[in-house]
Amino acid sequence: MNKIKLGLVSCGYLGCSPVAPGTFGTLGGVAIAWGLSFTGHYLAWSLATCVILYGIGRALGPWAESYAGKKDPGIFVLDEVIGYLLTVAWTASPSPLALCVAFFVFRFFDIWKPAPASHMEKIPGGDGILLDDVVAGLMGFALVMLPARLLLDLPWSLGGSL
Repeated sequence: MNKIKLGLVSCGYLGCSPVAPGTFGTLGGVAIAWGLSFTGHYLAWSLATCVILYGIGRALGPWAESYAGKKDPGIFVLDEVIGYLLTVAWTASPSPLALCVAFFVFRFFDIWKPAPASHMEKIPGGDGILLDDVVAGLMGFALVMLPARLLLDLPWSLGGSL
């Protein structure tokens, strides 16, 4: 049972990487976003995936902390997956360029953790593990990706979409 729980919280064991588990875990989010980009309702599927993963992460957060012996363990990367999916929460499927840019934008906010993201880490249990990256994902979306998407998708834009 522990292997199943570990597989879930580490996004298919990506979070078990000995180096940069959060970065490798975010790659799980990239793969999910890329897979969802082929659906007809990208935004709905992305948000539904975030809700499901949040429920799983919230329930398994205390187990992960106990298993790893510390708060917000590196093996737990569902928070990175959710945060990344929120960063690329377009109303249409993101392009490969958007997936790449979103990866770096999200990782920047996830590592920096400006307030209020840093305050979320103090919440106990699964919510504390998850919410700092949810906020980082929303920051990535609101402060960088949303304006870029709006500017590049204007009808008069000569550039392609992001």
